[in-house]
Amino acid sequence: MGPDFPKWLQTQKDFSYLDISDAGISDIFPSWFWSLCRNVRIMNLTSNQIRGTFANLTVEFSYFPRLHLSSNKLEGPIPSVLSITSYLDLSYNKLSGSISFLCSSAAIYLGFLDLSRNNVSGQVLDRLTHLENLVMLDLSYNALSGKIPTTIGSVFRIETLKLRSNRFVGQLPSSMTNCTRLEVIDVGDNNLSGPIPEWLGVSLKNLVLLMLSSNHLNGSLPSQLCHLIRIQNLDFSINNISGRIRPCLNNLTALSQKGDSSLTSTHYNNISTDQRSYFYNYDDDATFMWKGGMRTYKSTLGLVKRIDLSSNRLSGEIPSEIIHLVGLVSLNLLRNQLTGQITPEIGKLQSLDSLDLSRNHIYGRIPTSLAGIDRLGFLDLSYNNLSGKIPVGTQLQGFDPSVYARNLQLCEPPLKKMCADEEERGPSEQTDFINQEDKEELITLGFYIGMGLGFAVGFWGVCGTLIFSRT
Repeated sequence: MGPDFPKWLQTQKDFSYLDISDAGISDIFPSWFWSLCRNVRIMNLTSNQIRGTFANLTVEFSYFPRLHLSSNKLEGPIPSVLSITSYLDLSYNKLSGSISFLCSSAAIYLGFLDLSRNNVSGQVLDRLTHLENLVMLDLSYNALSGKIPTTIGSVFRIETLKLRSNRFVGQLPSSMTNCTRLEVIDVGDNNLSGPIPEWLGVSLKNLVLLMLSSNHLNGSLPSQLCHLIRIQNLDFSINNISGRIRPCLNNLTALSQKGDSSLTSTHYNNISTDQRSYFYNYDDDATFMWKGGMRTYKSTLGLVKRIDLSSNRLSGEIPSEIIHLVGLVSLNLLRNQLTGQITPEIGKLQSLDSLDLSRNHIYGRIPTSLAGIDRLGFLDLSYNNLSGKIPVGTQLQGFDPSVYARNLQLCEPPLKKMCADEEERGPSEQTDFINQEDKEELITLGFYIGMGLGFAVGFWGVCGTLIFSRT
């Protein structure tokens, strides 16, 4: 259809629905375009290369439309007139300036706002009390700074809050305890500090995804987190968290159930005004570290059940209660100060696809049950104090030797170092073996002595008879 906006649009005087998404349009908005959109209810222009700005945009919408304008090349500030919408998706553009339009009282019916992956900057003003219908707010991957406004607690209908990869400082405001419908919080890759709030596990029990990674959080893991029975994705990686991993993790009910391919993260909502109701739905997505690289999940997000506590200062043993989380697909405890042995029953985690325990102080043998996890596609046990023979199993021998590196007492394939027999036996086994060898030596010696005596007696018995007969 592109590269220009189709001229036939000028003949459409009263359309309410417009979909020219993924049409190869690389034009700027024509001067006549917005004047035709006064009565529009749904507009979809996603996945084009539309350029330019919203300069001189003065249209007065008759309704509160749904505007899908993501994945284009739009630039400049966001005009306040776009706050008079029920659904606004401007993600994946080059928009800049502040988000002051969000503070307009006209945004009262705004239910969905996605400004992720733009260049907006400045602080989010502490004037959000009028956003009583906002359910989804995504400001990720921008240059926003300052503290998260306390008036976010007035947005009591919010279910998804995503502020990843900005420059927010301070702590999560305690006013968020009012946001009891929250299912998704992603504030990773900011400059947040202080301890992990206890109220997360007390007031926000509907949380399914909680991502606080790449901040400056400190203190220990609060026991209240164990009340998050719906949590499926827990990520506190790359912080300064210390102390022990809580044994009560086995209370995380959703992680103790295996994933269901029919499970999605779809939200259905409606907004009612004096004139009409506006229905819409959206799917959550999340971006996180997976097997060494950043990946984004959407339709399969419900299947990726994970705990990531990597790159902290956690100490003590890995609690054996973790074996009850049979739905866990990924467990990442990389770069901590964990000690003790790997629980012998780790093989009960049959859903595990990724396990990273590298760069800790874990010692002892690799449990034989680990070889029974058929789905295990990523493993890293390097830089620990593990010893003994690597259990035989298709999975464990199939990994690159580097996943066992710097465990100097490990042996057998895929490593080139072979185990000496005496090293592979325990102390009691070695003692029994020695005693058995002693017994066998005594039996053998007795056999040869008896055989020698018997030969001598028999020989002289025969010879004596012959001599006697001749005499």
